[in-house]
Amino acid sequence: MNEEPTQYADVAELNSGKLLSGSVVGTRPVRPDGIDKVTGKARFGADVQLPGTLTGVVFRSPHAHARLLKINVSAALALPGVKAIITSDDLPLITEELAMDKGQPPDFRDLSANILAREKVLYEGHAIAAIAAIDEMTAQQALSLIEVDYAVLPHVIDLQQAMEPDAPLLNEHNITKGIKPVPKKPSNIASRYEQVHGDVAAGFAEAEIIIVEEFTTQPVHQAYIEPHACLAQVAPSGKTDIWCSSQGQFMVQAYCARLLQMPLCDIRVIPMEIGGGFGGKTTVYLEPLAVLLSQKTGCPVSMEMTRAEVFKATGPTSGSYMSIKIGARNDGTIVAVEGVLCYQAGAFPGSPVRLGCMTAFAPYNIPNVKLIGYDVLVNRPKSAAYRAPGAPMASFAAESLIDMLAQKLKMDPIALRMLNAADNGTQTAYGVNFKNIGYRQTLEAARNHPHYSAPLGPHQGRGIASGFWFNIGGHSSAAIRINDDGSVLVSTGNPDIGGSRASMAMMAADILGLAYEQIQVEIVDTSSIAPSDLTGGSRVTFAVGMAVSQAASAIVEDLRRRAALLWLVDQDQVTWSAGFALLMNATTPKRFSLAELAQHSADTGGPITAEITINAQGAGPGFATHICDVELDPETGGVKVLRYTAIQDVGKAIHPAYVEGQMQGGAVQGIGWALNEAYLYDENGRLLNPGFLDYRIPVASDVPMIDTVLVEVPNPRHPFGVKGVGEVPIIPPLGAVANAVARAAGTRLFDLPMSPPAIHKALKRAARRRRQ
Repeated sequence: MNEEPTQYADVAELNSGKLLSGSVVGTRPVRPDGIDKVTGKARFGADVQLPGTLTGVVFRSPHAHARLLKINVSAALALPGVKAIITSDDLPLITEELAMDKGQPPDFRDLSANILAREKVLYEGHAIAAIAAIDEMTAQQALSLIEVDYAVLPHVIDLQQAMEPDAPLLNEHNITKGIKPVPKKPSNIASRYEQVHGDVAAGFAEAEIIIVEEFTTQPVHQAYIEPHACLAQVAPSGKTDIWCSSQGQFMVQAYCARLLQMPLCDIRVIPMEIGGGFGGKTTVYLEPLAVLLSQKTGCPVSMEMTRAEVFKATGPTSGSYMSIKIGARNDGTIVAVEGVLCYQAGAFPGSPVRLGCMTAFAPYNIPNVKLIGYDVLVNRPKSAAYRAPGAPMASFAAESLIDMLAQKLKMDPIALRMLNAADNGTQTAYGVNFKNIGYRQTLEAARNHPHYSAPLGPHQGRGIASGFWFNIGGHSSAAIRINDDGSVLVSTGNPDIGGSRASMAMMAADILGLAYEQIQVEIVDTSSIAPSDLTGGSRVTFAVGMAVSQAASAIVEDLRRRAALLWLVDQDQVTWSAGFALLMNATTPKRFSLAELAQHSADTGGPITAEITINAQGAGPGFATHICDVELDPETGGVKVLRYTAIQDVGKAIHPAYVEGQMQGGAVQGIGWALNEAYLYDENGRLLNPGFLDYRIPVASDVPMIDTVLVEVPNPRHPFGVKGVGEVPIIPPLGAVANAVARAAGTRLFDLPMSPPAIHKALKRAARRRRQ
């Protein structure tokens, strides 16, 4: 327990640009939700049950692409115990005018067609109908009684094949956006994005070394342990309650209101604990269906996906194809980059290819860059965000090329990166000038780390890679209430995925001058606080933390005012320090504790509360550099990760253990992406590995202890210097592992995952070349 909290002397410091400090921020207190989670008392989306709850299930397409000729639910509806069945006919039609908010995603027509198919199914697992029944057995029996007449259509799973002029069309009305003149024929290319910086032709004319390569990555799933689950209850008045696990209760409220054309004020979303999300729970699948079924039956409806449904029907991240050229001078200075990035969107537009273009070479000061991105439709589930969406794939290609350049120049890979590193003032290819960044410091820390100079044995290799993510702010709300006993309740509107309860409590504790244990944090429903944006984009500790800091500051000002009232002095004569109001210029110094002021609240204006709503600006970009050592088995192609070090500019680590956990988790996910994970389909477009037995994510025995180095270059636009840390750690691993494998194998692989058969094949091919 913190016995002497540091003084918070002047509330004006909060907005002065001067970073705050204290005895709580930077320590490692016990997580506030830990006991409930390890004892099984925490409640998740599937744990809510109400009297009379019905079970909801979804009928899904067995085909990758087919026209829906007829849906016959009469036999299923006649089954005793079946209370309601819905199809897309029960969903309101969404006009073009209502499809998007100010041109920003999502497109609610597409989202509506994704939760229940209209006219066509576009991937195996596409939802066609939903059933509410008295129990699971009855619901499953009803599924078998639904009859659908399909006209099966040719499908396309492969990204490059989908871009061909004669490829089967997913949407006969899709005209590629971003091309002038506007194409006259439909295609599977949803949009084109172009990013140009400098004069690429002039840059390559200056280049003395040019490398051109093609890279591919496969779609990978976020692999959260908790499947999607919810319960909805609609009252006769239309008032609706939804209990669910998501990355944003306000997102669920807004999406359901738009999809079902309901007033926002009629929907209350109660956030449950979330068993992993990583971006995959930033949209809705079941919630609107549960609401519709509850409307029809007048009963609460509970729905939960199976693991197979999670894989078949929810968004993985995009697979990609990238062709990139890089040019440099003989001294290692990179002068130009040009390339094409193609990302799978899945069945509906919206891959993160634009973000891939923006992040690929962002760690470097390159004067001439031209990257073109294509968003491509394929007969797969609609892609969803996955931790720094779009960046890991692009970074894999970029960091592989950087490593190849270092090998050609016989240059140390960190020295090459240091030569070209972005610094404060560097203008990015997407137009922003960097401020207060710590990329170069991560490279210096990597170069000086014992890992980098450790000896390697036979068949072993070491890879280096760097990564960048923007980090964001956005709409954020926080409220603080002082209870009569002096304890403090902090309320926010963002689900806790990465430890935000602890970080909010720690920042509030330091500003209020209290011990961490005096602060309780709760995540409240949509009726209890002003709206907040999603938990995602590494924004919560930065943006919501800013709101909490401002709310705590407002509380301190109010406490000084109340103390001044009781002492009959001007507020300027009262300071706040270590949890006490102090009157120091009196003949005898006076003080009020927080509890004493709370007990007098009725005499000084009523309950002590503050609520802050902001649109947080000034997020600080994040950078990381990773070091990876691997060992290859030349007989099998198997890869063992021997050692891994993640180094990251974290701004200010509010709770270092949580930060280290984010870095370690991202590294492990990236290792899986690089070596094992991929969606496998048969010739009919059916997924072959919809479960953790066959979809191979890393387990504890697959990876070493991930070493972490926290580089702290504070963001002065946040009271405590926070930048955000959750996205960056997953970006470098793909390149770091690929570069390590290339150096261990003596040959380079350009396609992920680098599975044992792929590596074995590459080793044999390299051996044949050496013999020729």
